[in-house]
Formats: sequence, structure tokens, C-alpha cells
Amino acid sequence: MSEAVAGAVAERFTQLYGAEPEGVWAAPGRVNLIGEHTDYNDGFVMPFALPHTAVAAVSRREDGVLRLHSADIDGGVVELRVADLAPESDKNWTAYPSGVLWALREAGHEVTGADIHLASTVPSGAGLSSSAALEVVIALALNDLYALGLRGRQLARLCQRAENVYVGAPVGIMDQTAAACCEAGHALFLDTRDLSQRQIPFDLAAEGMRLLVVDTRVKHSHSEGEYGKRRAGCEKGAALLGVDALRDVPYSGLDAALERLGDEEEVRRLVRHVVTEDERVERVVALLESGDTRAIGPVLAEGHASLRDDFRISCPELDLVVDTALASGALGARMTGGGFGGSAIVLTEAADVDAVTKAVEEAFAAAGFTAPRVFEAVPSAGARRIR
Repeated sequence: MSEAVAGAVAERFTQLYGAEPEGVWAAPGRVNLIGEHTDYNDGFVMPFALPHTAVAAVSRREDGVLRLHSADIDGGVVELRVADLAPESDKNWTAYPSGVLWALREAGHEVTGADIHLASTVPSGAGLSSSAALEVVIALALNDLYALGLRGRQLARLCQRAENVYVGAPVGIMDQTAAACCEAGHALFLDTRDLSQRQIPFDLAAEGMRLLVVDTRVKHSHSEGEYGKRRAGCEKGAALLGVDALRDVPYSGLDAALERLGDEEEVRRLVRHVVTEDERVERVVALLESGDTRAIGPVLAEGHASLRDDFRISCPELDLVVDTALASGALGARMTGGGFGGSAIVLTEAADVDAVTKAVEEAFAAAGFTAPRVFEAVPSAGARRIR
């Protein structure tokens, strides 16, 4: 994060509000290396932070007013009354920052208002958690300014509540925790049940590899129906199996569990994905900790097949990225994020980056798809104050 970016955001804040901000903060988007749709099943995930961030210049107010402005959205300053904030009352982008302030107040914290100017480089709708970055940067800024003393995982919980209850999107805890807690050069092994964390070294450049993100430019929205249907199906599966969450179905007992579900074919597929995906996360952790990084490639590809065939949340563009990358010599590839569009990740040797990128771009052109955006994902720092 350059001083120039912080300075530009602070300068725009001053133009908008007539005074310098009390500080500037940043929170990153994320890529999930492995562990998809396991977070709301109390399972394991393994995200890392991107260098792309949401940046916020913020000052306190004591008059119960919240003023919001985004460099990325057309329109002027939006002014809201803190006392009037209510769940699902706002269907605009402002629901994310105002929901965080609402969640802090609901938790008993005396937050009396703020002036906020935001700018983000996290691609929106690409499955890279642009909304979580926005929530966490606001939560961290208000935590610092109001001296609330909350830790990263506590801020993540509050941000998840803001998105679940205030925005109305049934997301798990992974995205907010990644934005709040990731460290540069590491992937975050997170148990979403107890929020215990382990930072796993993940320095691909040092081993001659790269991880590419391929944004298909197909937009998705978590708050729309398909995500909710998958979550409800997982909850039904847990109830039918008599467990608190699918996390509690052991991998060694999967076949028996699927047999017990009988002719509930859709639920069987969802259960199979979640249980095998948790096992894949544990496998990737073991491989990375043993120094066998290249061996995670086939595990990523297994994960994509499960998301495509069992969870059924892929799309032709995502499948084309994965199939083309693997056929072009990539070590592994899979869709990442909530599904129905967004991005795929590709693990490749550094020497093969250009060839793999060119093959994917040509495949998209031949299929008549919108040209994808391809960039390198470098494990980066989590949320922090930058000025």
C-alpha cells in the first residue's frame, strides 16, 4: 500500500468534508486457496489476502450522523442518521459500511457517527470478497477511533453479522476473517467453528511458482437465491444425519452417511462436497507444511470437480479456465469464491505463466466470452492502519 494512495484518499476526504481525516485504513480482498462452502458448515478454509484493498479515510462524529462517500460509485455524499439504521432497510452499497456501524452499536459499543470516504481496488463481483474488505476496513477504523479494543477475529464476527442481518446475505465467516487476520507471505488455515488460526507459509515466488487469478467477469451475488439454497441444503443434510454441522461427519464415515441419506440425491451431493472439501483443506495444509507445494495442484483440481459436479455452482467460463489451464501445463486450477461466476485460480510454474495466460485468453475469445482479467495473486497483509 503506497503512501500516494493513502494521501489521495485523505485529500479527497478533505475536499468532501472540509477537514482532514483522523486516519486512513486499508483492508484486503482475498483468494481462497482451498475450502469452498465449508465455512458455514463449521469446517476448514484456507484463504490468503490479496494486495488489492479497500481504503477508508475516516473521522468521528458526535452528532449521530453517518456520512458516506465512495470514489467507485457515482453520486455525492450519502447522509444517514445513526439512530435510523435498521436491518435490510438499505439495498445500496451504503448498506455495507452502515451495517458495520449498526452491528457495533448492537453489540453495545458507543459509536456516535462518522465521516467516511472510500476507494477500492478489489474487483467487485469477482468472488474476491470486495464486500468483506469494505466491511472490515470500516470496522477497524471505528475500532481504532473509538478505542473499542476489539481484536481481528472479533471484528470479523461483527462484520459477518452486519452482512448476515443488516445486508441480508447468508455468508460465512471466512471472508471477514481473511481481511482482518491474514499475514503477508502466508495462507490462513482457519477452523470456522472455534476461529482458531494457523499462518501457513505460502511463498510461491521463492519456489519458482505463481498463482494466477482469472476473473471471468461473470458477475454473481451471494444475496441472491442459489447461495441460500445450497446453505439450506447443507443444514438439511446435517439435520438428517443428526449432527450440529456437516463438519461433524468424518471423512472415513462419508459412505455410511451418504447411504443413510437414501434418495435425498441433492442433499447427498452437497454433503459429499463439504466432507471431501474439508479433507482437501487438511491435505493441502499437510503438503505445504512438508514443503511439497507443487503437490497441491491436483488437490485444487479435485476441488473444482467437486464444486462443478456435486455443489453445481460452476459455470461454462469457470470450467473453461480450469480445463484450458490444466491442458496448458498448469499444476492445478479451480474456481474460487461463492460460484456462479467470479474467478478461478491457477497454480503454475513461473516459466509457464505467459503460455497459460495466452491459452486462457484465446480459449475465451474462441468461445465468444468476454475477455478475462488475469493477474498474479501475492499473499499480502491483512487490515491495518496506513496513515
